[in-house]
Amino acid sequence: MKSKTLTQTKIQPNHTHNHDNGTPHKHVHSEASLKQIINRLSRIEGHIRGVKTMVSESRPCPEVLIQLAAVRGAIDRVSRLILDEHLNECVARAAQEGNIEEELEELKAALDRFLP
Repeated sequence: MKSKTLTQTKIQPNHTHNHDNGTPHKHVHSEASLKQIINRLSRIEGHIRGVKTMVSESRPCPEVLIQLAAVRGAIDRVSRLILDEHLNECVARAAQEGNIEEELEELKAALDRFLP
């Protein structure tokens, strides 16, 4: 079975998930924001394939490390976009709906796993 690439992913700007306590929370993101994030992830995906090719061709380690640093930087930048989107859309909406505590707890848990 062939896996989907990010460029084949259908953009779904609206989705719902449940908080840990089971209450539904709707996420609404602009299609433009999602497209920007998906485009960046697609570029990262291509960059990773390029690094894999470099390794298989036994390119010099310093060259590979430089490219990996570039990938890490790109991942950091797209992570920042996702965090900004979450704060501006999801956390702000949760504050309006009165369930900010749950949203902040989920964000803290995600950041604990994300940050070193």
